[in-house]
Amino acid sequence: MPEVPVKVQDGDQWINTKIEAIEDRIKFSEPFNLEIPYKSIIDLSEKKTTLFLTVKGTPEATYRIASVEKIILYLKRKIIINCGAYRIKAYFMSPAIRGGVLVTDAIWEKGAIAVVKTGIWFVSQTKQVCVPLPEVTAIEITKREVQNKRLDVIKIEHLENQDVVTSFVLCPMSTLQVLFNFLRDATKTYDMKGDELDSVGSQVSMLVYSGMDTKAIENMLNLTPKEIEDIYDKLLSLGMIDVVLKRREVQLTPKGVRYISEAVKPPTQ
Repeated sequence: MPEVPVKVQDGDQWINTKIEAIEDRIKFSEPFNLEIPYKSIIDLSEKKTTLFLTVKGTPEATYRIASVEKIILYLKRKIIINCGAYRIKAYFMSPAIRGGVLVTDAIWEKGAIAVVKTGIWFVSQTKQVCVPLPEVTAIEITKREVQNKRLDVIKIEHLENQDVVTSFVLCPMSTLQVLFNFLRDATKTYDMKGDELDSVGSQVSMLVYSGMDTKAIENMLNLTPKEIEDIYDKLLSLGMIDVVLKRREVQLTPKGVRYISEAVKPPTQ
């Protein structure tokens, strides 16, 4: 592809320029006049139609590039296939299951798996899917029926809008084990030892996972509001939960009491 129009963030401004993705690097036109070798790119993420490239160095540098969808798709594939990431050729199905339901148009695609600093990328001729490493909830080797054969595959689960999404990776067993070990190592930062919570804290986290609200958890485990708040503080400090709603405990002011007193008076004849 020849030079394509993009916008590159420079401080608080977005500058119009052009990018050319050649064999071993990306070239930025004026006013940047910059060249970034693919091998120096250690991370790639995307938000809507903006790419975030992180380039190794002291310190690392991040470039934000915005353009139309067709150009972003092309740049993503070019970068992922050539950047400084752990990468293997494989078949993948992503997403395969969403919220416990099979994705109707899910198929095995031939492409590559690339693991960068913050995510796992699935790349084919027509698709680029990223699973952020902090969102990964489980990685395991399991069995999957492929062309009427039960074969070993890697199963990757992650959270997306509170739904558990499952992807599968298929490759030769020798490569599969290497990839599995690498993925486990890449996500070990997010592992827990298993002894961070007492039995009550573990029960609370399980009930939150099941979808139970705070009041129901208090009633089931016979906890006071103060006790449940202390457990939530512990879960927050461990990065296990996010706050989606703050509950208020209130009492009436004299003005409120006066209103109620007037409201409950019998009507005058």
